[in-house]
Amino acid sequence: MTVHEQALARPKTQAQAKTQAQSKAKPYVNGYLGGILLGLLLFLTFFLSGNGLGASGGVNHLLAWVLDLIAPRFVETHPYWARYAGGTLRAWDNWVVFMVFGLLIGGFVSSKIHGRWQVATNKGPKLSARTRWLLAFLGGTLMGYGARLARGCTSGQALSGGAVLAAGSWAFMLALFAGAYLFAYFFRDLWN
Repeated sequence: MTVHEQALARPKTQAQAKTQAQSKAKPYVNGYLGGILLGLLLFLTFFLSGNGLGASGGVNHLLAWVLDLIAPRFVETHPYWARYAGGTLRAWDNWVVFMVFGLLIGGFVSSKIHGRWQVATNKGPKLSARTRWLLAFLGGTLMGYGARLARGCTSGQALSGGAVLAAGSWAFMLALFAGAYLFAYFFRDLWN
């Protein structure tokens, strides 16, 4: 290929670059197969460790570790944070902290293997990138706070709690889906 042909083959806009990257990406796994694999993983997690899956607890342990570095006296005396770190209790002693790192590493490796490794902001045509980031941050903050109020995130409550038929986990999932559908109605124009 000549230099001129290479220049013509290069994408001219960000949208063209994204389309070109997506055309090289492998398709996502079938949703049914993914669900079966997730169920098997959840079973193995319960079987091997005696615990289910969950991420918000790991993030809390990491936050407690950071707080313990900055203000150890606060962590030891605060009823909420003292459960996660402080004194002889170390945040890194909990298995769920390492699961969070495994999720991050696994996501990066999978995206690289399947040709989806890119830095992009997915958004609707009526939404600016800045607004998309602001809404994502706000939504993530609300979900994180809600996960702590509910005593678990969607993976901990819905998957692990739902698998053992915990009534609170089923109530959490119904409330989560109802809230998501309600708010999606108000934000639908941003994505069309």
